[in-house]
Amino acid sequence: MSKGPIGIFDSGIGGTSIWREINRLLPQESTIYLADSKNAPYGEKSQEEILRLSIKNVEFLISKGCKLIVVACNTATTNAIKELREKYELPFIGIEPAIKTAALNSKSKKIGVLATKGTLSSSLFHSTSISHANGIQIMEQKGTGLVELIENGELNTMKTKALLERYLSHMVKEGIDQLVLGCTHYPYLIPLLTDILPDNVKIIDSGEGVAKQTKNILEKYNINAPPTSKGEFQFFTNKEVSVLEGFIKDAGVPFEVSFLEF
Repeated sequence: MSKGPIGIFDSGIGGTSIWREINRLLPQESTIYLADSKNAPYGEKSQEEILRLSIKNVEFLISKGCKLIVVACNTATTNAIKELREKYELPFIGIEPAIKTAALNSKSKKIGVLATKGTLSSSLFHSTSISHANGIQIMEQKGTGLVELIENGELNTMKTKALLERYLSHMVKEGIDQLVLGCTHYPYLIPLLTDILPDNVKIIDSGEGVAKQTKNILEKYNINAPPTSKGEFQFFTNKEVSVLEGFIKDAGVPFEVSFLEF
């Protein structure tokens, strides 16, 4: 099992932000990344559909011999990971908005969460917010349309900036000092967000924490690759190969991107 790859899936290219953190921390680990861009965004789908798509993604990664699966999608985590853990024996790592970190660091006691509809409406997000944000005002904002713009490579356009300004203006007026990114696509908007937000607002994403948890779980189950191993990196997408390539071309490692009809 230690020779098997880590499987990672997302509803598109957003989870590559998680892949980057995992690869940075664990360069010896081979990975297989699956981008279900054809069905992005998951955030506007029903829980039943999200679970169906998640199972399909997991089945593919298992067929490739993956030893552990990272659900690099907030919506899939909050709507499907419980069922995935019950259905399959291998370890799963999910990703949730970093409410706890934001709540602990907030001085104004006001934090913003930018996420998809599917994440914000999930019972897991609701319970996490209650558990970790006692005495904290949480302002939620659905990022409708942002995933589509990112999937089209519109990371620094006037259209994207205008949409972000519209979504964040009320949070800024209310005095948030933490903005939690509740979708793995959104870290690619950090340069724009930095321009829009006041200097005192800290932007928080979950990538580093997920990478550390991946390392912990590999060690716990004794399935981590030897430090001397050389990682191999495969990427699959059911949409434009060139788009996915564009998001990882600067990663500094040899990789292969393949089109997969699924």
